[in-house]
Amino acid sequence: MAEDASSVISSKSVTLHHHRQQPNSANLYAMDVLFNSIDVRDLLSSHDLDDSSPLSAPDLRLLIDRLQLRSLDIKSKVHNYILSHNNDFSALFSRCSDSVLNSEQLSDQVSELINLLSSDRQQIDVEIKETIEEIRSKRVESKEKKDALGLVKVVLRLSEELSLVENEFRAGEVVRAVEVLTDLKVALRVTEDLTEEGEPIVFGLLRKKWTDCFEEIQGVLVKFIENAVKFDQQSNSVYVKNTMSMHDIQGIELCTVLKAMNVVGILDYGLAKVADLMNRHVITPAVGSISHSFAVEEQRLDSGDITEAVLRITPLSGTQVENKDAENIYSGINVVIQFIFNYICFQNSSWMQLFGRLTWPHMSELIISNFLSKIVPDDASKLSDFQTIRQLTSEFETSLKEVMFISSSKDERLTNFTDNVEVHFATRKKVEILATARDLLLHSDFKLPKEYSRKSEDINNGGNVDLLFSSERCAISEAASQLLELVHQTLKDVCLSSPTVALEFCHAARDALLLYEAVIPVKLERQLDGINQVAVLIHNDCLFLSQEILGFKFEYQSDFPTSMKGAVFIDLGIRYKLMAEEILQRQIQLVKHNLMEAIDGADGFQNTHQPKRYESAKFSIDQVTFILEKVHIIWEPLLLPLTYKRSMCTVLEAVCSRMTKDILLLDDIAAEETLQIQRLIHMLLENLSSLLESLVGINQTTKPQEKSSASIDDMIPSLPQLRVLADMLDMPLKSITASWESGELAKCGYTSSEVKDFIRAIFTDSPLRKECLWRIENIKF
Repeated sequence: MAEDASSVISSKSVTLHHHRQQPNSANLYAMDVLFNSIDVRDLLSSHDLDDSSPLSAPDLRLLIDRLQLRSLDIKSKVHNYILSHNNDFSALFSRCSDSVLNSEQLSDQVSELINLLSSDRQQIDVEIKETIEEIRSKRVESKEKKDALGLVKVVLRLSEELSLVENEFRAGEVVRAVEVLTDLKVALRVTEDLTEEGEPIVFGLLRKKWTDCFEEIQGVLVKFIENAVKFDQQSNSVYVKNTMSMHDIQGIELCTVLKAMNVVGILDYGLAKVADLMNRHVITPAVGSISHSFAVEEQRLDSGDITEAVLRITPLSGTQVENKDAENIYSGINVVIQFIFNYICFQNSSWMQLFGRLTWPHMSELIISNFLSKIVPDDASKLSDFQTIRQLTSEFETSLKEVMFISSSKDERLTNFTDNVEVHFATRKKVEILATARDLLLHSDFKLPKEYSRKSEDINNGGNVDLLFSSERCAISEAASQLLELVHQTLKDVCLSSPTVALEFCHAARDALLLYEAVIPVKLERQLDGINQVAVLIHNDCLFLSQEILGFKFEYQSDFPTSMKGAVFIDLGIRYKLMAEEILQRQIQLVKHNLMEAIDGADGFQNTHQPKRYESAKFSIDQVTFILEKVHIIWEPLLLPLTYKRSMCTVLEAVCSRMTKDILLLDDIAAEETLQIQRLIHMLLENLSSLLESLVGINQTTKPQEKSSASIDDMIPSLPQLRVLADMLDMPLKSITASWESGELAKCGYTSSEVKDFIRAIFTDSPLRKECLWRIENIKF
């Protein structure tokens, strides 16, 4: 057995397990092992044993003996420890016993409760739920009653305060009453527009009661103001009572009423009524057409207190506005302002400032419109004399600042007006200039006398004038003549005025010139849509105004103030020149339109060998002649010679070109028909001969520097073409071909295709025609 043990126990350590056969030694050994207090090698005699070497039998017996000794030692120590702590262990075991007993009792009680719940569980749940709901309900009810009680207290307090307001107001404690009313406004949220959802109705009733109370107090306070400040028409005086009584309220002072109105926020409303009364009955007469004197009277008690103040207004007979001076007006108004400051606003700066805001705009406007604007000088040379007025005005507004009637520089309306007197003077003159220009444009007519001619020197409506940049003369309307005279006078004033006034005058001159463009075309719109002398006169007016405006730079600019040296009217000059050309072109187009309509009656000059068709074409030629003669009568006396010549050549070119084109478009012309067409061309040329001669004569009467180098044939290219066409109508085929080959036809403006088409229309097909057409085709110019 020892050998077996030595084979399993190592020399390093021994691990013992709990066995029932040896409880004592095993337990003690386990404890030593547990606490790392046993080392096997310490129990052996030899300490140099290898961990892997087995123990011998003597070593094992020695080991067992020593372990037993060690075990006995440990038991002795444990026994001694227990004996020394016997009381502690007894208390611990007693406590454990009680805990076990209590746990058993608790277990029995829990078992009984479980059995009880298991026997009637549903009924218990219901009772518990009902109990909980009842508790919750009682709590909510208690809270609601508490809130309701608090609400009742608040409502009762607010209602009592509203009643207190009424009582204090009737008792004469006006200021205290309105202070409480103002506090209640916040508490009741009167300013809120909408009532919150779920809000107690009583708050709405309280708000209504507050509103009724406020309106009643406001009405009473306003009545106090109306009764305190009155105007008596018979005595022409303003009465201000310092102490008043009304209904049940006795002995309320005006100052107290104003304080109450200020607290409740309606002071501006109350003072507005007083301001309106002062404006109507005091301020307006003070700056009216008749001068007034102002005197202040006081009525006092024996104690010295003022009971009533009176402002007496006395008109001064025989003093009209032109005899009034600024000193008298300003001193009178100062008396009024001091009266308001002392007896209405009680020298309270904030009240006076509020009264000024309500009164000053209207008052200043009255002073400007009824006095200052009327004494603005009419002549620029008198502007320096206005400085006295400016000084008095500045002193007047300074006195208003001292009593806080006005407070800032932006309220210095009168000083600003007088400082800008030059602008007001210039503005007035500008208005007068534009009004004069407008009147003369609206009331002038554009009719010329029957005996008028280009050589007429003086006629009622305008007359002949020399153009500034031309040696020619042209007829203009009275409107243009007078308008330009007005503008010249205005520009002369510009040269003599200060820069501020000069600028306004310069604008007035420009605006006056622009009025012609704005008024005349609208006023004479119907005449401009027809062929008449009025339209030609308007063209001449524009041409005349254009040249005169361009001459302003040379005539006036050197004398303009330095700051206006760059002021020119060149844009207006160009504008009127374009307007003149536009009107002339419009007249030319109207004439051409009428001429084309007349030629349309000839139906392209087809079948003129038929008597009816010939008569129709002849009538068209007569119509053309009549229109041209009418245009000649209207244009020739009025238009500048070269303008007339150029314009007439333009319409003649349209006639000749159209007639030539219509005839060349004919694709088959009979022999008899060629004679009739030739006769019609000769008729037209004969009718136009006098007109053409007058156009040729224009070059002879025009001054050399203004002569046109172009001949009539150059200005009317279709005229020689029409003459040649008349000749070709009775020329043989070879002659026509020879004329083309010589270049004569090309020189007149014909093309090879036009000549070939004309030959095909006149001559029947033949070898000669083919040859001539071939020859024309092969010659190019």
